[in-house]
Parts: sequence; C-alpha cells; structure tokens
Amino acid sequence: MSDKKRIIVAGGGAAGLCAAVCAARSGALVTVIEKNNVLGKKLSMTGNGRCNLTNLKIDGSFYNASSKSRMDKWLGQFGPIDTMDFFRSLGIITMTEDGYVYPVSEQAISVVNAFENELKRLGVEIVYNSQLKSIEHIDGVDGYEYIVKASGTEYRCHKVIIATGSLSGAKTTMSTGDGYYICKKLGMKVKDTYPALVGFKTSEDDIMPDAGVRCRGEISFYLGEELLTSEKGEIQLLSTGISGIPVMQASRDIIKLVSEKKPVYALLDLFADYDDKSFDRLKEEMLKLRDNRSISEFLSGFGNSHINDMILKRMKLSHTMKTSNISDSMLSCILDNYRKIKFNIADSNGYLQSQVTTGGISIGDVNDDFSYVGDPGIYVIGELLDVDGRCGGYNLQFAWMSGFIAGNFAAGKPEELR
Repeated sequence: MSDKKRIIVAGGGAAGLCAAVCAARSGALVTVIEKNNVLGKKLSMTGNGRCNLTNLKIDGSFYNASSKSRMDKWLGQFGPIDTMDFFRSLGIITMTEDGYVYPVSEQAISVVNAFENELKRLGVEIVYNSQLKSIEHIDGVDGYEYIVKASGTEYRCHKVIIATGSLSGAKTTMSTGDGYYICKKLGMKVKDTYPALVGFKTSEDDIMPDAGVRCRGEISFYLGEELLTSEKGEIQLLSTGISGIPVMQASRDIIKLVSEKKPVYALLDLFADYDDKSFDRLKEEMLKLRDNRSISEFLSGFGNSHINDMILKRMKLSHTMKTSNISDSMLSCILDNYRKIKFNIADSNGYLQSQVTTGGISIGDVNDDFSYVGDPGIYVIGELLDVDGRCGGYNLQFAWMSGFIAGNFAAGKPEELR
C-alpha cells in the first residue's frame, strides 16, 4: 500500500473540486465520486454563466448570523486575494467590477474546464454517476480508517471530504441534499433548511404586470407593522411574483416566516431616492400637466407602461380617463402609489429556483479545519454547512475557502495555511 494518504471527496461541485485539487497538490491520492455524469454541473450555471468567483468587499457581515463569528478567521486563512491567486494557478485570469471578481472569459464553463484539466494533470480519479451512500469508521483495518459506500462500490481511505451540496439548484444539477442524511447518521446536527437567494410568488389576488418588468427601487418586507428587511436595486416584477437581486437578498431574512405561511408582504418604492419634500415637489410639477390628456398619457413619462397599467388596475381606474376630470387629490394619490406598491407574499419559488440553502449541518459540529468534531477524519464543506451569504460571489468564496482548508488539512499539509 502506498504511504500517501488516500482521500475520498464526495461531490464534484465547487467546494469538492477545490478540495480535490488542494489535497492532490499536497501529495494525497484522491478519488472524486460524483453522482452527475459531469463535474461542476451547478458551477457551470453560476452567475448567469459568468461565474462571480468572489468579492473583494467581504467580511463576516455578508453571511448568516450563525456563521459570522467564524467567518473572519476562515477568510484570514483563504480570502478573496488567495482565491484569485488559486485560480491563476489553474490558468484562470480574473477581472474585477466594483469588487465583484469574474474570470476574464466571463464563462463559468471555463472554470469547470480548468478544474477538470488540473485534476487530470494531478492524476485524480473521477467516478461519475456514483452517489454517496454511507461512511463507516473501521479503526485502521488494513491501514485504512474508513469504508465509503457509493452506488454499489466500496472505497477504503484514510480521510473523507463530504461536499455533496444542498437542496438548491435546478433539477438537472441533482441537488437533492443527500449529504444531510449521511451527516445525520454520523451524529451531526442538521438545522432546518429553507431555500435562500430565491424569488417569491405573490397572492393570486395581487394584480401584477401583464409582462415581466425590471425596475429600480427599494423593496421592504413587513410582518404586520414590523419592518423585517429592506433592499435596493433592480427588482423584477413578473405575472406571478417578484424576483431580482434585492428580493433574493431579502429572502434569507424572511424565508422562515414565508415557509410558515405568516402574512408577510412587501412594499415597493420606485422613488426611493426622493425624500418626502422632493417627491411632493415632483408631484406639484406633474399636476401642472393636467389637461385633456388621458391618465395613461399623463403617466407615460412617470413610470414603466406595464407598471402604470398595473397601478391603474389596482385602483380600478380606466386608462382612458381624462386628467381634466380627475381631482388634484386623486392624481396625487395615484402618484403616491408608486412609493407603496404592495405585494402579498404567498410562497417562495422553492429549492429548484434558489441559489443556496439556508440551514444544514451546524457549524458547531466542525472544527476550524472543517473536520467533524466527533470524527476528525471526516470533513464537511461547502453548501452542506449552515453557511449562506449574500449574492455577489460570497457563497462561492465560502466553497473555495472551505475546500482549500479541508483539502490541505486532510492531506496533512496545514503548513500551507497562514
């Protein structure tokens, strides 16, 4: 038997690929088992195909509450600059846009290809169409510590890195959360999971635009009179719901309440950059335009035509009404509606349309090197853990970071870390 450590990496997504490369570079014999017929299926779809690798503006505040206290220490071991250096070592040159880091190719598939090429160069064995079934500690039998069973095949190894992903992702990614069951059997605590970075379905009674609309504004979510969270940016209004980065950012804070069918609603302000006085002045200027034109014509330069139609329908007003027949107070009320468009949240769009999962394996169950506290030869990384960040490269940064740290430590080369 070789003196090299034999490591099984379960999962060929972002975290697993990084862990496999790092472990192999540190001298381990690595086998990756992947239940898809390709590596990096979900990674290849990341960032609408552009692959937002990381973000230079990063600290623990960009992550969920349960992980904030440990994130800065992990980022100190492998931060965004380290990520850029790592990808350069794979032949991926990066560029930045206001802190967001992308490959210059702007193609996620080029990142996947770079991993595949490096794994081949390092002699890493890849087993496709193979699903992790169980991990058994065998206490050094034949020099090995674990038996890993996957789709009818057994592997003996010294270390196991579990990177099987979460429940989030399109059906084709086969993101079914198998790892939660495996980890729970090993004694780890699995916190309740919910889809995050996800859009929402609105109530069937809500009148929505007839066609999809992108608009800039501030969207605030409430439970009764309590403000839950607010986000600014480009929001998408669809015939059945709301989405866009601000909505997805906010989803992490409200998803539990929505899943419990609490009466959460959103208010959209399309003039969030105006304070009350400046908006009142704007309305005064608009009221000077009252003449024989229709209300639809009156609003044509004030907002998107589909949003104008939506607001008029919500107010049960005909778009052909003449502004000369509408009082100043009613016209003012119509304009005020652009600052408080209400959407009653019925449900999320679910795991299939979510980017990440909030909840999962408690980070209290892993050491700083991502090894399981109950069995330090087993490592848990990536989306399986109860770590989720905002949009903008933060979740991929955690994938690379956890993969890098676990891969090096599992191979016995912690000196690689600062």
